[in-house]
Amino acid sequence: MRVAYLGPAGTFTEDALRVAAGDAEIEASPQPTVYDAIRAVAEGEADRALVPFENSIEGAVRQTLDTLAFESFPVTIAGEHDHPITHSLIAREQLPLERIEVVLSHPQASAQCARFIRENLPTAEVRAAASTAEAVREVSRCGERWAALGAASAAGLYGCVVLREGVEDAPDNVTRFVWIAPAGTSPRGDGPWRTTLVFSELGADHPGALVEALTEFSGRAVNLTRIESRPLRRGLGRYMFFVDVEGSEADAVVGEAIEGLRSKAETVRILGSYPVATRGIPDA
Repeated sequence: MRVAYLGPAGTFTEDALRVAAGDAEIEASPQPTVYDAIRAVAEGEADRALVPFENSIEGAVRQTLDTLAFESFPVTIAGEHDHPITHSLIAREQLPLERIEVVLSHPQASAQCARFIRENLPTAEVRAAASTAEAVREVSRCGERWAALGAASAAGLYGCVVLREGVEDAPDNVTRFVWIAPAGTSPRGDGPWRTTLVFSELGADHPGALVEALTEFSGRAVNLTRIESRPLRRGLGRYMFFVDVEGSEADAVVGEAIEGLRSKAETVRILGSYPVATRGIPDA
Protein backbone atom coordinates (compact mmCIF):
# COMPACT_ATOMS: atom_id res chain seq x y z
CA MET A 1 0.00 0.00 0.00
CA ARG A 2 1.31 3.43 -0.96
CA VAL A 3 0.97 5.94 1.89
CA ALA A 4 1.58 9.67 1.48
CA TYR A 5 2.84 11.75 4.39
CA LEU A 6 4.37 15.14 5.16
CA GLY A 7 8.03 14.75 4.27
CA PRO A 8 10.88 14.68 3.73
CA ALA A 9 12.25 11.70 5.67
CA GLY A 10 12.71 12.46 9.34
CA THR A 11 9.46 14.30 10.11
CA PHE A 12 7.32 13.49 13.12
CA THR A 13 4.68 12.38 10.63
CA GLU A 14 7.05 9.72 9.32
CA ASP A 15 7.75 8.60 12.90
CA ALA A 16 4.00 8.40 13.51
CA LEU A 17 3.45 6.51 10.25
CA ARG A 18 5.94 3.79 11.16
CA VAL A 19 4.13 3.21 14.45
CA ALA A 20 0.59 3.60 13.14
CA ALA A 21 1.10 1.26 10.18
CA GLY A 22 2.18 -1.54 12.48
CA ASP A 23 3.26 -4.66 10.60
CA ALA A 24 1.67 -3.62 7.31
CA GLU A 25 3.91 -3.49 4.28
CA ILE A 26 3.80 0.04 2.93
CA GLU A 27 5.51 2.22 0.37
CA ALA A 28 5.97 5.53 2.15
CA SER A 29 5.59 8.51 -0.18
CA PRO A 30 6.94 11.79 1.29
CA GLN A 31 5.15 14.94 0.14
CA PRO A 32 6.26 18.57 0.49
CA THR A 33 3.04 19.74 2.19
CA VAL A 34 -0.07 18.42 3.92
CA TYR A 35 -2.04 19.63 0.91
CA ASP A 36 0.07 17.48 -1.40
CA ALA A 37 -0.32 14.42 0.83
CA ILE A 38 -4.13 14.72 0.76
CA ARG A 39 -4.12 15.52 -2.97
CA ALA A 40 -2.12 12.35 -3.64
CA VAL A 41 -5.00 10.26 -2.25
CA ALA A 42 -7.62 12.29 -4.11
CA GLU A 43 -5.84 11.77 -7.43
CA GLY A 44 -5.07 8.09 -6.93
CA GLU A 45 -1.34 8.56 -6.49
CA ALA A 46 -1.54 7.08 -2.98
CA ASP A 47 -3.88 4.64 -1.25
CA ARG A 48 -3.80 6.45 2.08
CA ALA A 49 -2.25 9.50 3.69
CA LEU A 50 -1.37 10.23 7.30
CA VAL A 51 -1.49 13.93 8.21
CA PRO A 52 -1.33 15.88 11.49
CA PHE A 53 -4.72 17.13 12.68
CA GLU A 54 -4.28 18.70 16.11
CA ASN A 55 -1.67 19.09 18.83
CA SER A 56 -2.16 19.09 22.60
CA ILE A 57 -0.13 22.31 22.99
CA GLU A 58 -0.80 24.33 19.86
CA GLY A 59 -4.24 23.09 18.81
CA ALA A 60 -5.46 22.43 15.30
CA VAL A 61 -3.15 22.10 12.32
CA ARG A 62 -4.67 24.82 10.16
CA GLN A 63 -3.30 23.55 6.85
CA THR A 64 -5.05 20.21 7.37
CA LEU A 65 -8.36 21.82 8.34
CA ASP A 66 -8.26 24.29 5.46
CA THR A 67 -7.34 21.65 2.89
CA LEU A 68 -10.22 19.42 3.97
CA ALA A 69 -12.64 22.34 4.11
CA PHE A 70 -11.79 24.34 0.99
CA GLU A 71 -10.54 21.75 -1.48
CA SER A 72 -13.20 19.57 -3.10
CA PHE A 73 -11.09 16.47 -2.80
CA PRO A 74 -12.99 13.14 -2.87
CA VAL A 75 -11.45 11.89 0.39
CA THR A 76 -12.56 10.97 3.89
CA ILE A 77 -11.00 10.67 7.34
CA ALA A 78 -10.89 6.93 7.95
CA GLY A 79 -9.04 6.65 11.26
CA GLU A 80 -6.71 8.37 13.69
CA HIS A 81 -3.49 7.84 15.59
CA ASP A 82 -2.20 9.71 18.65
CA HIS A 83 1.58 10.07 18.71
CA PRO A 84 3.79 11.58 21.44
CA ILE A 85 6.03 14.39 20.22
CA THR A 86 9.47 15.15 21.67
CA HIS A 87 11.29 18.06 20.08
CA SER A 88 15.06 18.35 19.89
CA LEU A 89 17.25 21.34 19.17
CA ILE A 90 19.52 20.26 16.32
CA ALA A 91 22.58 21.84 14.70
CA ARG A 92 25.17 20.92 12.10
CA GLU A 93 27.80 20.63 14.83
CA GLN A 94 28.15 21.25 18.54
CA LEU A 95 27.34 24.88 19.24
CA PRO A 96 26.75 26.89 22.44
CA LEU A 97 23.10 27.96 22.60
CA GLU A 98 24.04 31.62 23.04
CA ARG A 99 25.81 31.60 19.65
CA ILE A 100 22.76 30.39 17.68
CA GLU A 101 21.57 33.12 15.32
CA VAL A 102 18.56 31.45 13.64
CA VAL A 103 16.09 28.79 14.80
CA LEU A 104 14.35 27.07 11.91
CA SER A 105 11.30 24.80 12.04
CA HIS A 106 7.71 24.24 11.04
CA PRO A 107 5.52 26.94 12.68
CA GLN A 108 3.68 24.32 14.74
CA ALA A 109 6.95 23.06 16.20
CA SER A 110 8.22 26.56 16.95
CA ALA A 111 4.96 27.35 18.73
CA GLN A 112 5.20 24.16 20.78
CA CYS A 113 8.67 25.25 21.95
CA ALA A 114 7.97 28.98 22.32
CA ARG A 115 8.90 29.23 25.99
CA PHE A 116 12.17 27.33 25.47
CA ILE A 117 13.09 29.71 22.66
CA ARG A 118 12.29 32.80 24.76
CA GLU A 119 14.28 31.60 27.75
CA ASN A 120 17.25 29.94 26.06
CA LEU A 121 17.56 31.59 22.63
CA PRO A 122 16.35 35.15 23.24
CA THR A 123 18.46 36.72 20.49
CA ALA A 124 17.87 34.07 17.82
CA GLU A 125 15.62 34.79 14.86
CA VAL A 126 12.79 32.26 14.43
CA ARG A 127 12.18 31.28 10.80
CA ALA A 128 9.62 28.95 9.23
CA ALA A 129 10.23 25.80 7.20
CA ALA A 130 7.81 23.50 5.37
CA SER A 131 8.44 20.72 7.88
CA THR A 132 10.67 19.90 10.83
CA ALA A 133 12.74 17.53 8.70
CA GLU A 134 13.16 20.16 5.99
CA ALA A 135 14.42 22.51 8.72
CA VAL A 136 17.03 19.95 9.83
CA ARG A 137 18.05 19.28 6.24
CA GLU A 138 18.49 23.00 5.59
CA VAL A 139 20.55 23.43 8.76
CA SER A 140 22.76 20.51 7.69
CA ARG A 141 23.59 22.38 4.46
CA CYS A 142 24.07 25.77 6.03
CA GLY A 143 27.45 26.99 7.18
CA GLU A 144 25.90 29.61 9.46
CA ARG A 145 25.17 29.32 13.18
CA TRP A 146 21.69 27.95 12.69
CA ALA A 147 19.69 25.33 14.60
CA ALA A 148 16.47 23.45 13.89
CA LEU A 149 13.64 22.10 16.01
CA GLY A 150 12.71 18.58 15.00
CA ALA A 151 12.82 14.87 15.72
CA ALA A 152 16.03 13.43 17.10
CA SER A 153 15.87 10.79 14.36
CA ALA A 154 16.25 13.55 11.74
CA ALA A 155 19.63 14.54 13.20
CA GLY A 156 21.09 11.17 12.31
CA LEU A 157 19.52 11.17 8.85
CA TYR A 158 21.08 14.50 7.91
CA GLY A 159 24.44 14.26 9.68
CA CYS A 160 23.61 16.70 12.47
CA VAL A 161 23.92 16.63 16.25
CA VAL A 162 21.34 17.06 18.98
CA LEU A 163 22.12 20.03 21.21
CA ARG A 164 19.20 19.59 23.58
CA GLU A 165 16.37 17.06 23.83
CA GLY A 166 12.85 17.51 25.17
CA VAL A 167 12.57 21.24 24.47
CA GLU A 168 8.77 21.28 24.04
CA ASP A 169 6.91 23.53 26.49
CA ALA A 170 4.78 20.73 27.99
CA PRO A 171 5.90 17.19 28.77
CA ASP A 172 2.69 15.52 27.57
CA ASN A 173 2.98 16.78 24.01
CA VAL A 174 0.82 14.65 21.70
CA THR A 175 -0.25 15.13 18.10
CA ARG A 176 -3.37 13.51 16.74
CA PHE A 177 -2.85 12.29 13.19
CA VAL A 178 -5.66 11.23 10.89
CA TRP A 179 -5.73 8.69 8.10
CA ILE A 180 -7.02 10.03 4.79
CA ALA A 181 -8.67 7.54 2.42
CA PRO A 182 -10.58 7.81 -0.86
CA ALA A 183 -14.22 8.85 -0.52
CA GLY A 184 -16.46 5.82 -0.13
CA THR A 185 -14.03 3.95 2.10
CA SER A 186 -15.94 2.26 4.94
CA PRO A 187 -13.71 1.86 8.00
CA ARG A 188 -14.28 -1.06 10.34
CA GLY A 189 -13.44 -1.25 14.00
CA ASP A 190 -14.65 -2.06 17.48
CA GLY A 191 -14.95 0.35 20.37
CA PRO A 192 -15.82 4.04 20.27
CA TRP A 193 -16.29 5.98 17.04
CA ARG A 194 -15.88 9.62 16.16
CA THR A 195 -17.49 11.73 13.43
CA THR A 196 -15.77 14.90 12.22
CA LEU A 197 -17.76 17.50 10.34
CA VAL A 198 -17.62 21.14 9.28
CA PHE A 199 -20.55 23.54 8.95
CA SER A 200 -21.06 27.20 8.14
CA GLU A 201 -23.56 29.94 7.29
CA LEU A 202 -26.08 29.86 10.14
CA GLY A 203 -28.53 32.19 8.42
CA ALA A 204 -29.14 35.81 9.39
CA ASP A 205 -26.75 36.88 12.13
CA HIS A 206 -28.53 36.88 15.48
CA PRO A 207 -27.65 36.20 19.14
CA GLY A 208 -27.50 32.50 19.93
CA ALA A 209 -27.24 31.21 16.34
CA LEU A 210 -24.31 28.93 17.12
CA VAL A 211 -25.92 27.74 20.37
CA GLU A 212 -29.10 26.88 18.48
CA ALA A 213 -27.11 24.86 15.97
CA LEU A 214 -25.24 22.95 18.66
CA THR A 215 -28.49 22.25 20.52
CA GLU A 216 -29.22 19.72 17.79
CA PHE A 217 -26.51 17.62 19.46
CA SER A 218 -26.94 18.49 23.14
CA GLY A 219 -30.71 18.08 22.92
CA ARG A 220 -30.15 14.49 21.83
CA ALA A 221 -27.41 13.84 24.42
CA VAL A 222 -24.79 13.58 21.66
CA ASN A 223 -21.42 14.69 23.03
CA LEU A 224 -19.09 17.05 21.17
CA THR A 225 -15.43 16.48 22.02
CA ARG A 226 -14.01 19.39 20.02
CA ILE A 227 -15.17 22.58 18.34
CA GLU A 228 -12.96 24.92 16.34
CA SER A 229 -13.70 27.96 14.21
CA ARG A 230 -11.82 29.06 11.10
CA PRO A 231 -12.42 32.04 8.79
CA LEU A 232 -14.76 31.30 5.93
CA ARG A 233 -12.62 33.47 3.62
CA ARG A 234 -15.62 35.56 2.63
CA GLY A 235 -14.93 38.73 4.57
CA LEU A 236 -14.53 39.50 8.25
CA GLY A 237 -16.90 37.99 10.78
CA ARG A 238 -17.87 34.90 8.78
CA TYR A 239 -16.69 31.53 10.08
CA MET A 240 -16.91 27.81 9.58
CA PHE A 241 -17.00 25.44 12.53
CA PHE A 242 -15.28 22.08 12.85
CA VAL A 243 -16.71 19.67 15.41
CA ASP A 244 -15.87 16.18 16.59
CA VAL A 245 -18.88 14.14 17.64
CA GLU A 246 -18.85 11.00 19.76
CA GLY A 247 -20.35 8.17 17.76
CA SER A 248 -20.73 7.06 14.16
CA GLU A 249 -22.83 8.84 11.57
CA ALA A 250 -24.59 5.46 11.19
CA ASP A 251 -25.87 5.74 14.77
CA ALA A 252 -29.52 6.80 14.60
CA VAL A 253 -29.22 9.58 17.17
CA VAL A 254 -26.03 11.00 15.61
CA GLY A 255 -27.59 10.90 12.17
CA GLU A 256 -30.68 12.72 13.48
CA ALA A 257 -28.48 15.41 15.07
CA ILE A 258 -26.60 15.95 11.80
CA GLU A 259 -29.88 16.22 9.87
CA GLY A 260 -31.09 18.71 12.45
CA LEU A 261 -27.91 20.73 11.93
CA ARG A 262 -28.58 20.82 8.20
CA SER A 263 -31.79 22.70 8.96
CA LYS A 264 -29.78 25.39 10.78
CA ALA A 265 -26.66 25.67 8.60
CA GLU A 266 -26.40 26.35 4.89
CA THR A 267 -23.51 23.92 4.47
CA VAL A 268 -22.73 20.76 6.44
CA ARG A 269 -20.00 18.34 5.36
CA ILE A 270 -19.06 15.11 7.06
CA LEU A 271 -15.28 14.87 6.82
CA GLY A 272 -15.21 11.34 8.18
CA SER A 273 -16.76 8.83 10.55
CA TYR A 274 -14.23 6.38 11.94
CA PRO A 275 -13.15 4.25 14.91
CA VAL A 276 -11.16 6.16 17.52
CA ALA A 277 -8.79 3.32 18.41
CA THR A 278 -7.41 2.71 14.93
CA ARG A 279 -4.92 -0.15 14.77
CA GLY A 280 -2.94 -0.39 11.59
CA ILE A 281 -4.04 1.12 8.28
CA PRO A 282 -7.82 1.56 7.87
CA ASP A 283 -9.40 -1.04 5.62
CA ALA A 284 -8.99 -0.72 1.89
